[in-house]
Amino acid sequence: MQFKQSLVRLALIGLPISGFSQTTFLPQGDKSAILLERLEIRAYKDSAFNFSKTRPLNRRHVMNALFSPDGKNRLLQNNRVVKSLTRVDQYNLQRIMANNLEYLPDSLRVGFQTKKPVLKNFYTSPANLYEVHVKDFDLVINPVIQVTVSKEKDNSESLFQNTRGLTLRGRIANKIGFATYLTDNQERLPFYVRDFVSARKAVPGAGFYKDFKTTGYDYFDARGYLTFNVTKYIDVAFGYDRNFIGNGHRSLFLSDVGNSNLFLKLNTRIWKFNYQNLFMELHNADNRSGDRLIGKKYAAMHHLDVAVTKWLNIGLFEGVVFGRPNRFDFGYLNPIIFYRSVEQQNGSFDNSVAGLDVKANLPHKIQVYGQLMLDEFLLSEIKNNRGWWANKWGLQFGAKYIDAFGIPNLDLQLEHNRVRPFTYSHRDSVANYTHYNQPLAHPLGANFREWIAIARYQPAPKWQITGKLIAYTQGRDSSGRSFGSNIFYPNVSPFRQADFGYEIGSGWKTSVFIGSFLVSYEWRENLFFELSALVRKQETKTAPIVSGNTAVISFGLRWNMHRREFDF
Repeated sequence: MQFKQSLVRLALIGLPISGFSQTTFLPQGDKSAILLERLEIRAYKDSAFNFSKTRPLNRRHVMNALFSPDGKNRLLQNNRVVKSLTRVDQYNLQRIMANNLEYLPDSLRVGFQTKKPVLKNFYTSPANLYEVHVKDFDLVINPVIQVTVSKEKDNSESLFQNTRGLTLRGRIANKIGFATYLTDNQERLPFYVRDFVSARKAVPGAGFYKDFKTTGYDYFDARGYLTFNVTKYIDVAFGYDRNFIGNGHRSLFLSDVGNSNLFLKLNTRIWKFNYQNLFMELHNADNRSGDRLIGKKYAAMHHLDVAVTKWLNIGLFEGVVFGRPNRFDFGYLNPIIFYRSVEQQNGSFDNSVAGLDVKANLPHKIQVYGQLMLDEFLLSEIKNNRGWWANKWGLQFGAKYIDAFGIPNLDLQLEHNRVRPFTYSHRDSVANYTHYNQPLAHPLGANFREWIAIARYQPAPKWQITGKLIAYTQGRDSSGRSFGSNIFYPNVSPFRQADFGYEIGSGWKTSVFIGSFLVSYEWRENLFFELSALVRKQETKTAPIVSGNTAVISFGLRWNMHRREFDF
């Protein structure tokens, strides 16, 4: 409670001086991300697209990168970008405008009006069920629906997902932005996902849940936030949602695959800098036994992204996760200081991490990116190569290739992730790098190496085909000993039973291969019909494993919502 009051007070300090154009964020899994990623790579040296590592993306920043205040297309200033826009890209650009009408002048907004609205007031534009754009007030309301039916190999039960809800966003006096997303969900998942739920007491991407029809899950997903400006260059967001830092399919810093959390976010964008401060209230690991208050812990993170050139960005990251009985440590509210120094002043008791990331756009076709995450290490022990347990680090590198082999709108991505044993863990069960029984960063935790290959092809404006291959090897823990993969285990005795001899794959060596294929058709704006198939194979060389191999085929309808995927 004290933490929430503190964040509200900090937010209100800036509110009275807020006087600049306000915004909301693009939702998780928004379809515009495909075009924005392509434009960033294609522009090559366009600084307007440089800062793409911190997500969700700010709608105002996106629209300012694409259009001037009078609605003129900024891309026309870059002939190379204009010439490279395919028919599909041009269509997707129009759809970005249709889904962000509050940022267009009236002269352009009129062009998106529907000729025959439903009952005169609904679907006045193709993208939104109900919307209002008047002086000092914007409001957009849409339904959220996802219905999926699936069949799993060697499973007599039918799998399903049933989601209903709504999303709304708006602005008040062009000074305060607000958004919310509310859904009620019931689902029955494949065997390997049920194994995850049984082991973690958590449904992937969800918080509190109930059992549904014995083998299913029922949960409510509620997110929302307010935004305002402290100055022209500093945006503030306060709410309950998810954040992501990185350019990859995965992130080793902060990912959005887990449950939402309470946060206060300050984002400063000026000259060649984008600096984000993120303060979060998290939940301890819990066994869900009875109705009681779940313990709280906290996290504070900084990410500084610097446009070294118009095609090269280098970022610095630091974060700390800590627990305090019934209070927040105000030393971590400092938006500038190096967190490790605060942690040392506190007796080096908390779990601090640091990192470096890089993103480079090579001429008009390729983007390379990477992350280096440092939890703890000694250079002398790295040189000795004895497998010291506390050499804890993670590494990511990847590349994206657009219009691959001269085929328009065929985009390829290759990514590698590796994380050493015991990374993200801590000496106690509170300050580990987790929230609500799920990792804050990579969903596999630690002690793994992983390859990901993604091919995405949009042959026509309303069609999309995606293929994904994931292969990873992980050294998993036994029932009586931790080899550093389960980051919820304290990294001290009796869980960790030796100081040396730990390498990636130590423990119960498990190899997993996942292949998935998706065909998606957008029948109406943001309404998708989708057919997908997934094959998963798992082999453990040093112990028996349950539910290792499976195949799932699914058909579904998705409206104004991200896809639920379980690629682990």
